[in-house]
Amino acid sequence: MVNKQFTPKKTVCKVTFKVPADWAANEISVVGDFNDWDASANPLTKKNGSWETTLRLAPSAEYKFRYFIDGERWENDDQADSYTPNEFGTEDSVLVIEP
Repeated sequence: MVNKQFTPKKTVCKVTFKVPADWAANEISVVGDFNDWDASANPLTKKNGSWETTLRLAPSAEYKFRYFIDGERWENDDQADSYTPNEFGTEDSVLVIEP
């Protein structure tokens, strides 16, 4: 699940990435254009029955992303704005941030 919330002046969008606890045994991170696909940059924290993290992203942008789970598998977000093919023969989730 992805939840978007703009700051009052709409200069930044707070994006919360949240997935069910049973998606990962040990670790999960959100990886995408916004962090140069660095799997260690934005780990999710397990709390209240889910994994989640909140990032501050620029508005008027479109980002590709995926979840990297337990250091071995990739998953898309079930509620992404759309999906786009990638060079690995699968798809990336797409996040569109519009004020």
